[in-house]
Amino acid sequence: MNEYRYVNLREVPMMKEKAAKWFHSKWSAPKEAYLACMDSYLTGETEYGWYLCLDDEKIVGAMGVIENDFHDRKDLTPNVCAVYTEEEHRGRGIAGHLLHMVVEDCRQKGISPLYLLTDHTGFYERYGWEFLCMVQGDGEPEMSRMYIHR
Repeated sequence: MNEYRYVNLREVPMMKEKAAKWFHSKWSAPKEAYLACMDSYLTGETEYGWYLCLDDEKIVGAMGVIENDFHDRKDLTPNVCAVYTEEEHRGRGIAGHLLHMVVEDCRQKGISPLYLLTDHTGFYERYGWEFLCMVQGDGEPEMSRMYIHR
């Protein structure tokens, strides 16, 4: 069984470039967009953070918190975004641990509730998230599920 290390980007700022490249490889957002958000977090301009699960120095899972995850409900903010776990590391509780870490970190900073846009059903409910409503993703033909964690 692997021993993972869970950190926020402020604990490992030297991983910013690596993390931005990793997120870009998983999602369609440009690497520069991730870097800009990460810089805002690292400089204290925002408390919306970035959270990593490391296997040695390799990122095997991660997620972030941003103002809006590219949907039409601008009032539902902030959003957990870019949730991803490498396929060979799935089923080991990484996403659940990261979700808990994000919720607790934000709560300690007075940031609550949190929102999350997804097409998954049945996954986030296991970690205290509740279905809230359907929203229209930017440029998406189908509506997506919006969850809330209070």
